[in-house]
Amino acid sequence: NGSGNSHIYYGWKAGGASVTNNNGTITSQVSANPSAGFSIVGWTGTAAAATIGHGLNAAPNFIIVRRRSSADWVVYHSSIGNTVALFLNGSNAAASSSFYWNNTSPTSSVFTVGAPGGGTNTSGENFITYCWTAIPGYSAFGSWVGSGSADGPYIYLGFRPKMVLYKRSDAVGNDWTIHDSTRDYYNGYSVELYPSLTNSEGGPYSPPVFDFLSNGLKIRNGTASYTNTSGGTYVYAAFAEIPFKYARAR
Repeated sequence: NGSGNSHIYYGWKAGGASVTNNNGTITSQVSANPSAGFSIVGWTGTAAAATIGHGLNAAPNFIIVRRRSSADWVVYHSSIGNTVALFLNGSNAAASSSFYWNNTSPTSSVFTVGAPGGGTNTSGENFITYCWTAIPGYSAFGSWVGSGSADGPYIYLGFRPKMVLYKRSDAVGNDWTIHDSTRDYYNGYSVELYPSLTNSEGGPYSPPVFDFLSNGLKIRNGTASYTNTSGGTYVYAAFAEIPFKYARAR
């Protein structure tokens, strides 16, 4: 609420008051909204490989784990798999270790953490986790491979996005970036925020970074290293402005 400052927030509705979940080897407290594909999970670490119930009734595609006494936000993304992790507060490439997810993919009832934990299961520490699973017409989690050309890839989502979070996952030095249609009102999305930095928003850029289309994304700033390096892998989480059957082209 700084005087004259502009703010943005992103909110997801979970399931209200948390309930005890005994699906995993560690008991968790879960607030889940399976219809929206989102849950909030709390538990206490054990430093041993373990499973934790998430309440979604579908395997999560995107998980963010935070040890509440640590600065790191550890990220699982289904497009890069269960042997690596990214950090929401860092520009690292995907880090390979069984410490994070015990080389095990989430199921419809649990996700797995490793031993001794690598920031996902430290003994005696309290953890909070946010889990998302894709809901057709509402959310999508995937990846694209850069072309290196000025006319960049098209990414099909099945809806017009309201907000997109993405990062290059196979090279160090690439920050997480957010575009949304609240700060950018028309096609030509070029104003950015960076969860892994303390910077103010970047842009606008010319050419713009994206077009938000009625059913996906089109990369327009096709030679930028953080969106379209030839052969680079980019992971994303996208959420809809309006379900596809009601979407109108811009």
